[in-house]
Amino acid sequence: MKELRLVDDASMSLREAVYQTLRRAILTDVFKPGERLMEMKLAAQLGVSRTPVREAIHLLEKESLVRQVPRRGVVVAQITPKELRDVLEVRSMLEELAVQLACRRATGEDFDRLKKAEEDFSAAVHGNAPVTELAEKDVAFHDVIYQMTENEKLVQLVANLWEQIYRYRIEYLKDVKVREGLVEEHRRLLHALCERNADEAVRLARLHIANQELTIARQLEEEKK
Repeated sequence: MKELRLVDDASMSLREAVYQTLRRAILTDVFKPGERLMEMKLAAQLGVSRTPVREAIHLLEKESLVRQVPRRGVVVAQITPKELRDVLEVRSMLEELAVQLACRRATGEDFDRLKKAEEDFSAAVHGNAPVTELAEKDVAFHDVIYQMTENEKLVQLVANLWEQIYRYRIEYLKDVKVREGLVEEHRRLLHALCERNADEAVRLARLHIANQELTIARQLEEEKK
């Protein structure tokens, strides 16, 4: 039986705590793609009733982390090449817009925050931090860029997409070989933004997403073998 421990956060409702627990288990491969999630069994493991488990699974389904399969029930969703492409196409467009706006609107204080986020990610990579921590540091770096745009609608759109992007980011960062490359990509993007070189920042943003898509697509192919 897989070991699950309910997230301990007094500020969360029971449904939210169950949701965060299951979400983390999926993103960190405690539950593998294609694996069944049975309400009764999960409720027993977490020491809760089936209702918050059912509600949490419904939220996970909205994020495309689980899906309903005829005669099997709820299973952890596979990452497909099409889903990968769809999500990263949207992210690429948002990222390009973000760096263009950031070049125009960012302040010196913004650049200081971005430099700190870049340094934090680099330190996590060189310190062999767990993949979940690397993902959090990577998210933090890009979050600073989005905040630099001073465009609340853009930030909101990204927030709506971020959960699905996070899953792909976890998959990407599992490849130890790409981590040093990411450190360099962040460093170059930081430099372009600080120079307010929008054309170069857009080029680097596109390259950043393209590298992610190629790496994850390769991982998916290797998993089939």
